[in-house]
Amino acid sequence: QVQLVESGGGWVQAGGSLTVSCTASGTFISIDTVTWFRQAPGKQRELVARITSGSTTNYAYSVKGRFTISRDNAKNTVYLQMNSLKPEDTAVYYCNAYALLHDRTSINVWGQGTQVTVSS
Repeated sequence: QVQLVESGGGWVQAGGSLTVSCTASGTFISIDTVTWFRQAPGKQRELVARITSGSTTNYAYSVKGRFTISRDNAKNTVYLQMNSLKPEDTAVYYCNAYALLHDRTSINVWGQGTQVTVSS
């Protein structure tokens, strides 16, 4: 079983910075591709940033140049550093990951989400 726990959300003024983390725990061989999504009230969940097991990254156009995704495999943790935050970045941020299990199967797991609120 694999669990993802997000942390680091909170409130920040526009122009500020915040880093959210996603830590995996449980029984697995490795955590592969990890994706941050976000969902604002009344809107669909959208991809924010993704990092592969080889640390290849890609970003949504709306956050490119402001957000940075990174990973620390020793800590089974992926970070999303968010700079120059805007009120439109306000959302619940979710972590999604593929985990390779000991039976060589891969499962997809979601975290519970962390709220990020940016005030103008």
